[in-house]
Amino acid sequence: MNDFEFYNPVRIFFGKDQISKIAVQIPAGNRVMLLYGGGSIFKNGVYDKIKAALGRFDVTEFGGIEPNPTYETSMKAVEVIREKKIDFLLATGGGSVIDATKFIAAAVPYRFGDPWNILAKNIPVTTALPFGVVLTLPATGSEMNKNSVISRKSTTEKLAFGSPFVFPKFSVLMPEAAGTLPQKQVANGIVDAFVHVIEQYLTYPSIHRSRTGLLKQFL
Repeated sequence: MNDFEFYNPVRIFFGKDQISKIAVQIPAGNRVMLLYGGGSIFKNGVYDKIKAALGRFDVTEFGGIEPNPTYETSMKAVEVIREKKIDFLLATGGGSVIDATKFIAAAVPYRFGDPWNILAKNIPVTTALPFGVVLTLPATGSEMNKNSVISRKSTTEKLAFGSPFVFPKFSVLMPEAAGTLPQKQVANGIVDAFVHVIEQYLTYPSIHRSRTGLLKQFL
């Protein structure tokens, strides 16, 4: 087994009615961007709870983050954040929304050319916007780690980066929201979680940055 260091500073709120606590986790007066995916948060009641909790904040919404989040969509969010001078991000959904938010958080203050360099050239992240998470789809563990995987349509690349600057400040874990997921989505989440654990043991160091690079002899 490889040597490693582990540090997890993420504050976890687990259970029913925990969303109400996010208001005191975000600094007063911050301008907040709420990021989400296909819109399931409107069906399961999560959106209404978040809006109620953020009643005293200036909130900008950004939806449509796709599964396997893309650089192109993420950069659209970056433009809005810079224009509106957003201070804090709130990712709501599953691993894809959280991964996108991590890249967005790192890309906003990036001033050395194309933020894609963070992934393509392994440029270290030295600062990032703070963000929190409301998890509605458990699977990848992105709600409590410092890793992200982003795809770029124009180059057909899918790359990863990690940085202690993109640990979430907090994560709200909602079992009642997870309980509303379709059976197929639950199965997908179980497989995703299993693969993410196993690949840490079966992946070549030379392809460590690939999210699905399992050793060929084990396939």
